[in-house]
Amino acid sequence: MVKRNWGRILLFAILLILLNVVANYFYHRFDFTKDKRFTLNPKSKTILDKASRQITVTVFLDGDLPSAFKRLQHATADLLNDYKANSSVKIKVVFTDPISGVAQQEQDTVLSNLYRIGIEPTNLNIKNDAGFTQKTIFPMAIVQAGDRQIAVKLLQNLDAGGNYEENINNSIQNLEYVFTSAIKKVSTGINPRIGFTEGNGEPADPYLSDAMKSLSDSYEVGRVDLNQISKQGLDKLKILFITKPQKEFSEAVKYKINYFVMNGGSVVWSIDQVSASLDSLQGAGEQLAFNNKLNLDDMLFMYGARVNYNIVADLNCAEIPIAMNGGQQRDIQMAPWIYYPVLIPDTSNNMVRNIDGIKTEFLSTVDTIGVKGVRKTTILRTSPYNIVYNTPRVLSLESIAERPDQKLYSNPQRNAAVLLEGSFPSVFLNRAVPAGITENYGSAAHSKTTKMIVIGDGDMFLNQVSGRDGSVFPLGFDRYTQRNFGNKAFLLNIADYLSSDDNLIELRNKEVKVRLLDKQLLRQSKTKWQFINLILPLLLLILFAIFQHYYRKYKYAR
Repeated sequence: MVKRNWGRILLFAILLILLNVVANYFYHRFDFTKDKRFTLNPKSKTILDKASRQITVTVFLDGDLPSAFKRLQHATADLLNDYKANSSVKIKVVFTDPISGVAQQEQDTVLSNLYRIGIEPTNLNIKNDAGFTQKTIFPMAIVQAGDRQIAVKLLQNLDAGGNYEENINNSIQNLEYVFTSAIKKVSTGINPRIGFTEGNGEPADPYLSDAMKSLSDSYEVGRVDLNQISKQGLDKLKILFITKPQKEFSEAVKYKINYFVMNGGSVVWSIDQVSASLDSLQGAGEQLAFNNKLNLDDMLFMYGARVNYNIVADLNCAEIPIAMNGGQQRDIQMAPWIYYPVLIPDTSNNMVRNIDGIKTEFLSTVDTIGVKGVRKTTILRTSPYNIVYNTPRVLSLESIAERPDQKLYSNPQRNAAVLLEGSFPSVFLNRAVPAGITENYGSAAHSKTTKMIVIGDGDMFLNQVSGRDGSVFPLGFDRYTQRNFGNKAFLLNIADYLSSDDNLIELRNKEVKVRLLDKQLLRQSKTKWQFINLILPLLLLILFAIFQHYYRKYKYAR
């Protein structure tokens, strides 16, 4: 009998050892989570299958980290292990703290070298018994294949007004996208170019600073003067952002845009059909909102869209600062401004799924036109509580004090942004080449299959700039209300959707629900749970001992 038991124990030990040996060579995780947070998207597996060179991932998030960043570190390690298990090539993963063990006088040199390759530190204020201490960490990674390397941000959405718990959760949701996208770029060597137009009264660089900086993590981004750019320059671009132009487009510039579309380029039209400014309103108290003359109506009509000459007032809106007279001082208060609608994303579309409301300023509605071969999809709408005014129209700050009539604002949702996909007709087919065009651009009747987005607001991708020191605020962040809108996420989604046929945008929309403890409820129930976890087990142990004592006494007394 004893020999049989020893045999079973030995057999179990041998099986356990074999299982561990096999596990070292064949990595697999069984994902029983509802949101499938530990399962790679098929698109990621496809990118990994196409890789042809060894990939090295160096993660700089290491060392003594706060608990929230430990969670980000563990999520990164788990994901990279999945990549290693599903890759057709070897993936080497290294975790390191770049300033660990480095003398204080040498840290500046190390930081400077890291900056050159795109690795930026984050300074944290950590609370302890002595107060607060500052710690420098590096929530970033480098993905390298051959002689190409790309810096990857692990900590996303670190905007003013946010908190680390939300940022960490958003970052974990975004990990698969940033690593898959980086692996694709270093493996293929393709880095799409994006141009923001200038030369037609578009905003200066500071107002587009955060948009271009955010996109530059994954793309080559710069300004493009449509009056000066050549055919060769247009051929190098993948996406053209036409953002808040103020001057009329010449036929020569339109001819270049049309060639870009015919050649398969994607265009984002973010334009103001109506001229209005809050700065002018705050200075004079009222302003005439009048129609802009951009000379783009015929072009957009041919492609399948029309930005209307009107202005939307919406009860679902952002707030603006208003100076109120209060004795000898002027009191600044926030008030809802119906001409700054907050748009509602259509959650059925991948491009805007899982993003917050998007702030606009003096929005116009967008209609679609029936064009053969072009598919139209509405991606942004107003709320059901809106009213549309034709322009010209006098706008006054005094309207803020008026109570809106809910019945007047109960109207169908209006289209504010549409996606157009397909083969677009040429605007210049059977027309003379405009004056000023000296190169041969060809004369295609229809474009290659491509995409474009038409938005009835020119301010959607502009960040706020401090009038005091010229500092730039993050795109989508309102410095007055300290609120973050979804404008930056929308911009990044647009770039992803228009630049790639792989449609990696699905990875950006991955949702991981982190079920955090309710800290307020925890504080309120602290005493109860301390009793349950500390006192109750002791009481149960004492009761069991008493029961055992009397049971034994009763049993053996008989």
